[in-house]
Order: sequence, then C-alpha cells, then structure tokens
Amino acid sequence: MSETTESEAAYSALGFYHKISQLRADTWNALKRDLGSLVKAKGESEVRNLVKSVDVKLTRLEIIEDYHAFPSKEDFHHIWSLFDAGEYAALEKVVRRLVRALISESYRRRHVDLSGGDAESEDLEALDALNQLRRGHPASNSAAQPYFELLIVDAMSRQEEEVVREAFHSLRRPEDKFIYDVVTVRSFEDALIAILVNPNIQACLIRYEFPYKSKYNLSVLRNYLEGLSEVELGAKTEAERSLLLGSMISEIRPEIDQFLVTSGDVEMTASRDIRHFNRIFYRETDYIEQHHTILRAVDNRYRTPFFDALREYSRKPTGVFHAMPISRGKSVTRSHWAGQMIDFYGINIFLAETSATSGGLDSLLQPYGPIKKAQEYAARAFGSRQSFFVTNGTSTANKIVVQSLIKPGDIVLVDRDCHKSHHYGMVLSGAHVVYLDSYPLNDYSMYGAVPLKEIKKALLELKRNGQLHRVKMLLLTNCTFDGIVYNVRRVMEECLAIKPDLVFLWDEAWFAFATFNPTYRPRTAMHAARTLRDRYYSEAYREEYAQWKVNFDQLDPEDDATWLDHPLLPDPDQVRVRTYATHSTHKTLTSLRQGSMIHVYDQEFRQKNEAAFHEAYMTHTSTSPNYQILASLDVGRMQAEMEGFELVHAQVEAALSVREHLYTNPLLQKYFQVLTNRDMIPAEYRQSGIETFYDPVTGWNKMEEAWAHDEFVVDPSRITMAIGRTGIDGDTFKNEYLMNQYGIQINKTSRNTVLFMTNIGTSRGSIAYLLDVLIKLAKSFNRRWDESSRPERKIIEHHVHSLTKELPPLPDFSRFHDAFRPRKDSREGDIRRAFFLCYDEENTEYLRFDNRSLQKIMAQGRDVVSASFVIPYPPGFPVLVPGQVISEGILDFLMALDVTEIHGYRPELGLAVFTEAALEETDQSGSTN
Repeated sequence: MSETTESEAAYSALGFYHKISQLRADTWNALKRDLGSLVKAKGESEVRNLVKSVDVKLTRLEIIEDYHAFPSKEDFHHIWSLFDAGEYAALEKVVRRLVRALISESYRRRHVDLSGGDAESEDLEALDALNQLRRGHPASNSAAQPYFELLIVDAMSRQEEEVVREAFHSLRRPEDKFIYDVVTVRSFEDALIAILVNPNIQACLIRYEFPYKSKYNLSVLRNYLEGLSEVELGAKTEAERSLLLGSMISEIRPEIDQFLVTSGDVEMTASRDIRHFNRIFYRETDYIEQHHTILRAVDNRYRTPFFDALREYSRKPTGVFHAMPISRGKSVTRSHWAGQMIDFYGINIFLAETSATSGGLDSLLQPYGPIKKAQEYAARAFGSRQSFFVTNGTSTANKIVVQSLIKPGDIVLVDRDCHKSHHYGMVLSGAHVVYLDSYPLNDYSMYGAVPLKEIKKALLELKRNGQLHRVKMLLLTNCTFDGIVYNVRRVMEECLAIKPDLVFLWDEAWFAFATFNPTYRPRTAMHAARTLRDRYYSEAYREEYAQWKVNFDQLDPEDDATWLDHPLLPDPDQVRVRTYATHSTHKTLTSLRQGSMIHVYDQEFRQKNEAAFHEAYMTHTSTSPNYQILASLDVGRMQAEMEGFELVHAQVEAALSVREHLYTNPLLQKYFQVLTNRDMIPAEYRQSGIETFYDPVTGWNKMEEAWAHDEFVVDPSRITMAIGRTGIDGDTFKNEYLMNQYGIQINKTSRNTVLFMTNIGTSRGSIAYLLDVLIKLAKSFNRRWDESSRPERKIIEHHVHSLTKELPPLPDFSRFHDAFRPRKDSREGDIRRAFFLCYDEENTEYLRFDNRSLQKIMAQGRDVVSASFVIPYPPGFPVLVPGQVISEGILDFLMALDVTEIHGYRPELGLAVFTEAALEETDQSGSTN
C-alpha cells in the first residue's frame, strides 16, 4: 500500500478547509477519469504516468476519507488492495460505483457494497445518479430517514473500529427517525479536522484515552490550536483532555451533540464543567442506551414546533365563521375565476391560512405554545438569550429595537451610510443623532465602515462636553452591503471601556448565515456578546484588567491619544453587556420574504427593557401576521442547525471558485477587477498585513489569519467587481447586460462596480453559468473595440476614463444646522425636529443645483439646510438628512453622479430646503415637535 504521507503541495491543497469538499469531489472524478484511461492505455510510459497519477490521487483521498463514514476504512483498504495488485479494471469499476454513490448520495439511504461485483447494486447507483441529474439536485425525500454521521474519538485499532461500527449498525431499526453511520478518529487533532471537513457529523462520542497529535500535519488547524501544545495536553488527565476537546468542538461547531464516555470516576467527572456535553456515560454502559440518547439529541434540533403545529392544523376539519374568506381555501376552491391560485400555489398554503384570534394556533404577539418554543430554539441556534420572529422585514426589526431602547433626547451614534430604516427609526424615537463617517472608497463610489478610532473620538467628545450619560446606543452595520465586516468584539470592548453601559445594535441583515461557520462566527454580535460576558466574569480577566489599569494610569488621561492610540479594557465591576442584532433571515438563510429575527444578549433586558421591548414589538407588529412566514422561519432555523455548516461551507466554496477564476483568467482581468482586502480596506485597518486571501502559488490559506486579527475584513462570499474598464456604468451593466441579455439578477451597484452575492442556494452550476456569461461579455467588449471607428473608440475611452479616473470624492457628513443642535458644543442633531418641520410647506422652498442657483446662494454666506433625506441610487446611502447643512462637497458629488434616480430630489423643482425664516424661528424657539 502507498505511504499515507503527502508532499508539501498536497498538504497545501488540504490545508484550507473551505475548499475541501470541492477538492474531494473533483479528485474522485479525476481519479475515475484516470482509471478509465489506464484500463485502455497501451504504451508502457503512458501506463506508468497514469499509475503514478492514480497513486497521488488515492493518497490525497485517503487523507480526506479518513474523516468520512463513506467510503469506510475497509472500503479504502479494498481499493488499495486492488491498486497494489494491478487489478485496474476492477478498481475502475469500484471507483465508478463509488463516485455514483457520492453524486446521488445513495449511501445516505442504503448500504453500498464496494467489495463485490453486485450488478443489482451497480444498477441502483446508476439509476440514482441518473435521477439526480434529471432533478438537478441530490436525491431527497421528506419521508425518508435523514442521514447523519457519528464521530467517535478513541485510540482504537482498525479491528476495534470495525467492531464498534458494526455494534452501532446492528442497533438501527426501520422505525428510527434517523439513520447514521460511524466515523472513528484516534487523536485530539483528528477530531477537530473531522468536524471541519465533514459536515455530515451531527454527534460526537468522546471515549477513553487518545493522543494529541494527528498523523497528518494539516495547516487547517493552525488557527484553532493556538496556545496548545502536545506537552501541555500530555500532562492533562483523561477527563481534562476530553473536556478541553469538547469545549473546542463546541466553539467550532456548537450544533454538534456531544457525549462523554469515561473509564474513570464518572461521578467526579460529572462534577466538573461539562456544559458542552449532553450526557456522560460510564464505559460499561451498553450501546443501546447510547444509540437512543444520540437519536433523541439530534431529534431535539430537528423539531420544528410551529411548522409542525401548522401542518397539524391544516389537516383538521374546521368551519370558518370569522374573517378571511381565503382560509381553508374556501373562496378560491368555490370560485369559477380564481382557481389558478390553487393550480399555482397548491392547496396546503390555503389550508394553513388562519388567524391568531381563531384559536388552535399560537399568537405571535403573546406566544405561549409552538411559536414560543420555536423562538426558544432560534435563540439556541443563534447563541442569543432571547430571539423574536418578525414578519415584516428587518426594517421593522430595527425600528422595534430602537424604539424599545431610545427615548426622546437620548444620543445615538450611528454610521451615516446605514440602511434607511435606522434613520427613520431615529425620527420615530426622537433620538439625538451623532452621525459617524465611514472611511471612503472614492475609486469605487462606496463607503467602507466606521473605524474604531472614529467611534472612540465621538464618545470622548461627548464625555468632555458632559453628555456621555445621555449616550444610549451605538448602531453599526455588520456586515455592510459590500461585505465589510467589523471586529465586533474589539469594538464593543473598547467602547465599553469609555461607557460601560453602552447598548449595541448590530444590523446583521446580510450576515445571518455567519453564525454557522467557525471562521465567520466570532465576528457576529451574539458570539461576541457571549464571549465578552464570560470573559468579564472570569478571575483571569480581573488580573488582566488590574495590570492594564496600572499601565494605563501612567499615561495622560486628558490626552486624546491616550484613549485613541491604545487598546482599552472595561472595568469588570461596572461593565454590562447589552447587545442586539437584527437578521434578515430571508436574505441569507431559508425563509419566505420579509422573514426576519431579533436576537438579544442583554444582561439588563429583564430589569430595564423587557416591558418597553414588548410595547415596541406590539407597536410595529401586525395583529394579522403571516403564518407561512413564521413557519418558514421555524424551518429555516432547523435547517441552519442541522446543515448550516455544510451549506455555508458550500456557499464560501462557490464564491472562492468565482474569485479564483476572476483573479487568474487573462481575458476576464482585462475588463473586470475583483476587489480584494487591499482594495476595500486601507492598510491601517489590516493588522495582519494580508492584502488578498488568494495567492496563485499557495492558494487559499490566509483567510483565517485576517479574520482573527484585522479591524475589518471582506466577506469573500460577496464579490464586488469593478467594471470601469468596460466603459459601462454599474446600473447599465446590471440591467442591460446581466439581466436583459442573460437573466442574471443582482441588486447592488455603484457607479463603477457590481456586487455578486453567493448564498446557501448557490450551486456550482450557477457559478459556471456566471463565469460563462462574464467570458462572453468580455469577448463582446473585445469585438466592440475591434469593430469600432476612431470616433467610437474615443467615446469608449471617454467613458472608461470617466469611470476610472473622474470619480467624485465621497462627501463626509457636514453638520446639523444650529437650529437642530440642542447644544452648540456638540455635533448631535435632533433629526425628528427637522423631519416634522418640513410638513408645513411654508417652512420649505426648492432650490436647484443643476443650474448652480443653489451654489450662488451658498457663496453669499447662507447656510442652506436640507429638509428631507436625499439618497442617490446607486450608491444608495443618504448624502443628506433632514436638518443637515448642504456643503459644496455634497453638491459636487451630486453634480458628478450620472444616475437618474435620486430619492428625495425632484429635478424639475430642485432640493427641498428650509427657509431662512423657518430656521430662525426654530432656533429661537428651541422647542421639540
């Protein structure tokens, strides 16, 4: 048998877990092709080269398959024996059957025998593969038993592994809700590799003693094993090592159900910190109890309380004597004209349509049954203390959170280019707003994110002005539309050092999927909140803070540089972690449109905000919520817990494939530039120094390092592509080229960029289609140039120059006019006061800037103040808000834009601004509407 060690190049290919599943699939298919060629090969040289190629692929696959249940270790032993014996025809047949089983996923439904020449089995694999190709997706049947894999960590021999595997196999019964197979690994490192590369693992049984080191030296573990050493682990007892492994598995994949089998003092082990384990077994416990315990634990995540209740309700015969003629489908089934709704939607959606007031199902506004349980499950899945379903989008979720926490006059720090719902939320709550400027990306007509130094500077200004006590909330977008992600934990920790009771609202509308990936999760709001809360309650942190305080007190506290240029730590006796996150579940996970969630990790929620939150929830939530949306949120949560790791893994893989081709294809590079970390994040915010996650030589191997250390990172699943070299602006490229010609939908552009977002539904076929379209477009641009006359080429060159060299600088937030500033020494503004002042027409007038009449008035010394939100699309952020003084930079930006859609601007009239008389009267009155 070939040695199980690999070359450095092979290890590099295996060192980045985000690419393992594609590497696995592609290597099996390449092996099948090589064996097909080897069987037909005649020349000695050709045979020798193919044998070497097969050997390399089998060696690589053996490493990967060591962490999967199918093919089993016995299956691979059989494959090697055929290869070593030179039985290439038989080997080609076995590999062909194995690849079919992997493609069709038939191994999930029945045993696949690779050891013999079972013609019937081979026919079944071929039929499964054919059906899968016809359907375009892996075979699935809601009535079939879902399949998962059980990881067993134990230093067993191969013979003992087979005994254990067969023992669990023998316990399976047709009436079981699930079917599972067993993966065995023999070391601490191997256990971590397994959960990273095998998404099928849903449960883990840690048994007896096991060594630390894996026989493979895979760099995939580099970022997860910092601070651990073989010597350190060797000094730990069996129980201590098992508990540490359990905690690390929980940190990487918290959804996995874990069980501990100990041969030591089980009572003593149970008295330790075993919160990561569902249950402890003593070694004499039989397999039957373990089997049923594992199935029960997995079932606890698989349940969908509200969806199940809704399905049960739809089967009940009822008489409808209340509102909603469409309930039970009566108004459409009896119709001679509306029957097409039944044809299109099916009957179930109408059978499940009802009202909370009719009884039989739970109420969203006051849940007590299946909705309450479904929300508790959501909290478990997303790591929050409380989670709430929202049926009318994250715009409403944002307003609920803001209204529950903010009262008129409270100061809120918010990034100016956030979603419009936040700006309107400030108006509704009467907040006094301090707008924070994100760093600009002028070359691409987009903003980045708000630097931590800018946030600390604003807090320190308010502290100096004696207004820090009025600051209630920091509101930021994580991740931004363009995929820029904050170091959430660092932002919260340093801000809490200045104001220990600061509330955080993280708008994670586009980031709900991040919870289910170990690289992304640490940068989510809920994970950061839980981590910080645990950190501040530890004795180790108290010691760290005491030493930090000694060093910090030696600096000048009156010097802003002391606070801005040094990392800050909050006082553990004062700090309270108060964090909220809003998720557009429908944007990145499975849910019907407008399905969103609010997640809460607030230590003061019950004492200070629970009543207000429920009032705000009642204010903004319909008394007739759509039950189909609620059911989809329940199912989406279940799917995320059961296979979110796998689906997000595939999503990232798909995005990396697109990026790799765009980075390396000369034709695509001629017209399209995929923006990297270097392009989207200035060097001062990239502490790792990493400019791109991809290197043509070493491949994808730097992502985790950047995500662990940098102030900002770029989410690689969001692909921002600069198209200035095409001479076509973003909006035209989106509509006339992508959509009209090829049916490719995107929804975010800037003046010279387009954004492609992968999601958990993106397939490799979709990626191939996108690349094919981009290549066709690049070829058409080549033809356009070749066939253009000299004047036409001048026009193209002018457009390219305009989109690559003549981009207007992005304006910063100017300031609120004094009439809307309660204190002249503070930059806070009463946006509500300005918003409602414009309701009286006599307070406003229109001034045009396209004919420079507005500029002339400004040149005469008048402060011209916007009376409305002004939002050019693209880029889609407000360049003006009510009460903001219009600056020359803002007008220059608006003048340079070549977009036709500017919300809040009427070209025939101009910009709505406040009259000087209205401003003077408002300034003198000082009243709040």
